[in-house]
Amino acid sequence: MAEMDLRVRLLGKLLGLSPSVTGMTDEQLIARQSKSLPRNKIVDYLLGSRASGIITSDLTAAGAEDRIGIRVYRPMHAREPLPLVVHIHGGGWIGGNLDMGDWLCGRVAREVGAVVVSLDYRLAPVHRFPAAVEDCYAALLDLVDRAADLGADPSRIAVMGDSAGGNLAAVTCLLARDRSGPPIAFQGLIYPGTDLTLGSDSLRTNAEAPVITTREIVRMREAYLGDEDPANPLASPLKAATHEGLPPALIQVAEHDPIRDDGLRYAEALRAAGVPVRSTTYVGMPHGFVASPNLCRSAPQALAELCAELSAALVPARVVG
Repeated sequence: MAEMDLRVRLLGKLLGLSPSVTGMTDEQLIARQSKSLPRNKIVDYLLGSRASGIITSDLTAAGAEDRIGIRVYRPMHAREPLPLVVHIHGGGWIGGNLDMGDWLCGRVAREVGAVVVSLDYRLAPVHRFPAAVEDCYAALLDLVDRAADLGADPSRIAVMGDSAGGNLAAVTCLLARDRSGPPIAFQGLIYPGTDLTLGSDSLRTNAEAPVITTREIVRMREAYLGDEDPANPLASPLKAATHEGLPPALIQVAEHDPIRDDGLRYAEALRAAGVPVRSTTYVGMPHGFVASPNLCRSAPQALAELCAELSAALVPARVVG
């Protein structure tokens, strides 16, 4: 783990997810949101470049209070309506932007044959819980209504997200179920945070893990929730009264991640409720590994697993003969 520690710690510093986040004031967190990585060969190597054969468009969608930015990824030569995959980026609810999803979203669009739409929801601490939750759900409804304009099939919908985005993807599925929203066929949750009461053992056993530490997670939670109850199911989907009727799921977690057990516990809760779920622990990997395809050897494998599960859920099997 020593070599991997060095590489991912360097990556963590590059992304701005250093231990200094722990001591940042709200004002410093807000100032940090205005900083972005330049697009160049080094950044593309670290975070992965955009996929070839994909057309991208920066548009807007409805949010809970105002319109939010979205980025649409569509295979270049696709003609028929394609499945719609809504992507929600990570960043601890206090950071992240549409650029973070370029590598993942473009490849999912190409490999699955789907329209992938990434959401630029409002960030804390300016917009605390449940602003991000309501933005994501409002955007989902808007995108389904506009599916024909996007070249998408509103009857084949999936959501996916990583880290805080995995949390928001899981919560979006809860809202779609409880508010009689559009039926979601699949949820892809990549190292999701599902228990903001901090009840997972891995928060202690992996407290000083590379890329993100438990202290940072506590600070991000504070900035996101403020005085809200962390046991609210819209903050902690693991705490929902029931998980019955939720979409089939793939949950991918990293061995060396403080919130590893959040994902594993959520998988257990879904199984107990009769929801089909596949969970995979990527050995030797840190939090955020999927965002670093050229640094983390398991990122392409995780992508392939995600695309296979999405395809099985969204793409009709071809009849031969």
